[in-house]
Amino acid sequence: MSEEAEMSFLDHLEALRWHVVRAVAAIFIMMILAFIYTPEIFKYVVLAPGEIDFITFRWLCRLGELTGAAGLCVTEIPMKIQSRFLMGQFTMQLQASFVIGLVVAFPYVVWELWSFVKPGLYSKEKQSSRGAVFSISALFLLGVSFGYFILSPMTIAFLANYSISPKISNEFDITSYVSTITILVVSCGILFQLPIVVFFLTKVGIVTPKLLRSYRKHAVIAILILGAIITPSSDPLSLSLISVPVYFLYEMSILISTIELKRKAKREMEEALLDQQSN
Repeated sequence: MSEEAEMSFLDHLEALRWHVVRAVAAIFIMMILAFIYTPEIFKYVVLAPGEIDFITFRWLCRLGELTGAAGLCVTEIPMKIQSRFLMGQFTMQLQASFVIGLVVAFPYVVWELWSFVKPGLYSKEKQSSRGAVFSISALFLLGVSFGYFILSPMTIAFLANYSISPKISNEFDITSYVSTITILVVSCGILFQLPIVVFFLTKVGIVTPKLLRSYRKHAVIAILILGAIITPSSDPLSLSLISVPVYFLYEMSILISTIELKRKAKREMEEALLDQQSN
């Protein structure tokens, strides 16, 4: 009996191993493709948020023209990117390729992991968790897009224009530039998973809407601290850009938790009625 259980456990480990191998292989393949097309990726993706003609800056200028708020238009990004380390450019090529490979392959990675977890769920759990891969992937890509198109260019524009003395010119190292964008983009992708985390915690009974509402003030403080840690600059604009969407996600998590709790109560009531009828 113990041998069968041991074999069953080993079979699960073997299945998990192959799911992980395929997920890592997908990231590695996307990483190799990104590495091959490095010149195009750095020109059109990595360095683009630091250019004045980036799509976000064009939208802000157009919005400024429509609203009469000329301050929204970023007219100059006075910075120069250098490589001061022998391995600087090569290291950043690897880092950028890995991050892009991870982002592109993320939906497949989630699908592989979910394919391992799904067979162990009950039919009702599978039904209530339908669309999990799509939701996780969509929220991650939405967070990545927010970090890349909103937070990154605004942070770069602020830091490039920030000066404590005209004698000091802003010449950033490539490692600092790429690492900053990577932190902002990946962090936003992870933070946008908050509704999914709350959904599953509500399913297992750890989190309730009442608990989330009671800790709303604490959550605001935690979000502000987290925003200050994630954003490399200390300006209020960058802090607001990350804190406001995360707080919106917190409120959305309360709504999701409320809906799931009602569904859970309804399922329990239906099961209780079936038990009474059977008895």
